[in-house]
Amino acid sequence: MNKSSTAEIRERFDNDVERFSNLDTGQVATIDAKITLELITEAAKRIVPEAKSILDVGCGAGNYSLMMLSKVPDLDCVLLDLSGKMLEKAMERVSVATSGNVSIFQSDIRDVLLPEASFDIILAGAVLHHLRDDIDWESTFAKLFKLLKPGGCLMISDLITQDTALLNEYTWERYGDYLEHIGGKEYRQKVLAYVEKEDSPRSMNYQLDLMKKVGFSKVEILHKNMCFGAFGGIK
Repeated sequence: MNKSSTAEIRERFDNDVERFSNLDTGQVATIDAKITLELITEAAKRIVPEAKSILDVGCGAGNYSLMMLSKVPDLDCVLLDLSGKMLEKAMERVSVATSGNVSIFQSDIRDVLLPEASFDIILAGAVLHHLRDDIDWESTFAKLFKLLKPGGCLMISDLITQDTALLNEYTWERYGDYLEHIGGKEYRQKVLAYVEKEDSPRSMNYQLDLMKKVGFSKVEILHKNMCFGAFGGIK
């Protein structure tokens, strides 16, 4: 199956701004969405308590930046997303939550030009699973590493796979059961078909190993539940 193009992904998110503005309704298909949001932002605060700047990759409607600002106030925030409509909503919400500078970039993390060593914290919430082949993954992780200041952290909350095929099949069956429980069989089929079409998740082990390869001094697992995880690295 041919995966969704960047333009197709952008269009889908353009049409779903209000839903994703609400963590309760926008993330219902994401297991432990609130827990992982809390974990990666609290971890970032503890790693860089004097942080001055964040980059929110695939910021959506700004939920991750808002949670980060509730822990470390008045950060300078750079919001990056494919969707202009998502960025408008994020700018509206985040700009009233900080006295720092808020900048928006409608772009892909693979394409955007940003100064190296300029961010204390990079948040990547439910976005990196849109990367495709190994070259794509490695070049993106290397870029994120370069964008961090020394001692800064990359915190990820995302859809993941398992490295062992039998266990991967099992966890996705369990995830399907979860979806069916909250929305019925049609909802299960709809979400799994969407994942198959649009997403290319990799395992947590793959991403942690990649972080080490591109230069992160430490990597940490914060949470894992079936097909979802929260983890990160320190430069």
